[in-house]
Amino acid sequence: MMAEESRARRPTRIILVRHGQSEGNVDESKYSSVADYKIHLTEGGFQQAIACGQEVRRIIERDVRDDWKVYFYVSPYKRTRCTLRGIGRAFEKERILGVREEPRIREQDFGNFQCMEVMKVVKETRDRFGRFFYRFPEGESAADVFDRVTSFLESLWRDIDMNRLNRSKSSDLNLIIVSHGLTMRVFLMRWFKWTTEQFELLNNPQNCEIRVMQLGSGGEYSLAVHHSRQELENWGLTPEMIADQEWRATAMRGKWNDDWPWSGRAFFDHFEDEPLGGAHSGVFGVVDSDYKGEQSEWTGDTTCENGDIHLRMPPI
Repeated sequence: MMAEESRARRPTRIILVRHGQSEGNVDESKYSSVADYKIHLTEGGFQQAIACGQEVRRIIERDVRDDWKVYFYVSPYKRTRCTLRGIGRAFEKERILGVREEPRIREQDFGNFQCMEVMKVVKETRDRFGRFFYRFPEGESAADVFDRVTSFLESLWRDIDMNRLNRSKSSDLNLIIVSHGLTMRVFLMRWFKWTTEQFELLNNPQNCEIRVMQLGSGGEYSLAVHHSRQELENWGLTPEMIADQEWRATAMRGKWNDDWPWSGRAFFDHFEDEPLGGAHSGVFGVVDSDYKGEQSEWTGDTTCENGDIHLRMPPI
C-alpha cells in the first residue's frame, strides 16, 4: 500500500524545455552589452513558447485521465521566464498547481559581459580541452553545473516524497522544467548516470525543444516511453544508452540493469568472458596503465595510452 501511494505521488512526466529563441541566439554581440540573465526572447521566440505549451498539453492529454495538473520550475533568467509565460497560455488556472523560480537550473555562467572576439578564442579552447571540464574565465564549467543540478535534484525528490507539489492529489502530475540547453543535458546526465564521455556526445536542444521523461509500466522514468529511437539517436545517444532507455521503459522500479556496461565493467579490462567494457561496444572509461591497445568501434577509433581511453570522433 505504501509503495502504491509513493508511486501515485510521483509525477507521470518530467518535461524539460529549453527557452525560446533569444536575442542572444540571433545576435551574439548582445552579450557584450547586456547581462546574460537580462537577455529577452525575440518575438519569434515567444511564438515558439506558445506553440510549445500547446504541444506539451497535447502530450499530457493523450492519457485518458482528466484530473491532470502541471507544476513548473523555471530558471530566473528573463528568457526562461518569458518562455514560461508563453507556455502557460496553454493551461487554465485550475490546471496549474504552482510555479517555483529555481536559480540552480540557470544557464551555465560564461562570465560577465562577453567580448565576442575573446569568447571566440575561449570557445575554441573549450572544444580542445573538453566541454564538460572546461571552466570559462570568471564563469563555470559543465562540471560546476552538474554540482548545482545535483543539489536541485535532491530538493526535487524531497518535494516529491513529502508530497509538497501534488496537494490536489491528482493522479497525473506533470513537472515542467523551463531551463537552458546545457542545463537540460546535464540534468539528463545526472538522472540517468551517464558518463562525462557520453555527455560530450549529446547535441544541444533547439529552442523550445522538449525532452519527456515519463514513467514506464514498472515505475522507472525513461525517455523511450514518449520519444522514438530515431529521436534519441538524433540527440546523440549511443546504441547502449538507447538500449538502457528502452529497458527502463518496462523495468520495475529499483531493478538494476545488469546489461548496462557502465555499472562497473566498462572501467576494467581483465574480464575474459566479454570484450573490454562489457557486453556492448563503444567503450569508454579508464583502463590499466600497462594496457596498450587499439580498436575500432561504431563511434570511431579508440586508442589507449598511459591508462586513458582516447576517442577519435568520426566526421558528422
